[in-house]
Amino acid sequence: MPVGMTAATALLAVGTAALLALLLVRSHRHAAGLARELAYAHDEARRYRLLADLDGLTGLHNRRYFHELLAREVTRAQRYGRELALVIFDLDDFKGINDRIGHLGGDAVLAETAARARRALRAADIACRVGGDEFAVLLPEASGAEAERLYRRLHRAVSSSPVAGAGNVSVSAGIAELQADDEPNTFFERADEALYRAKAYGKGQVIRAPRRNPTSDATRRPGTAGSP
Repeated sequence: MPVGMTAATALLAVGTAALLALLLVRSHRHAAGLARELAYAHDEARRYRLLADLDGLTGLHNRRYFHELLAREVTRAQRYGRELALVIFDLDDFKGINDRIGHLGGDAVLAETAARARRALRAADIACRVGGDEFAVLLPEASGAEAERLYRRLHRAVSSSPVAGAGNVSVSAGIAELQADDEPNTFFERADEALYRAKAYGKGQVIRAPRRNPTSDATRRPGTAGSP
């Protein structure tokens, strides 16, 4: 015992040290518990964000996510001079399918179509549901020709066997390649307009949107799902 320290003082010092040690241990435990709670909250926030980005019926990304992604990918592709293609497709005569097997049956057809379409994608492709039976696929680093090949794979995947009680179905598509002067909305509109042109030719059709250039392939004829 140091000179001048009484037994009571020494006991007080020991008790104080023990109390400080206990408080330190509790503080560490509290910090560890707080860190776990924060990690859990972060994981939950990510999970809810992911769920908010998904379409509840098909499990694909939803319309809101698609338009956010489209804006980012258009900006990135134009900034770095990269290719970007967009495929918009829908089921041919989906209203007739709904009328024939009911809306629940129609929902099952949409879910199965999405599952089959997903299997046709490249790893880099992003598929979204953007409307009732309308879907969009963004293809980073891809040309219009690659987008057409994706459509053919997708069409085979969907139409090769009966779908969810609706029998054999087919899909038609519009394709656009990003141009230097495109905005996200004009890029989407060109693909969407190409889809409506394709559907005017019948079922299982694909049209590539013409470039806004008089020397481009503006007169290109529509293709069918079975054409090379």
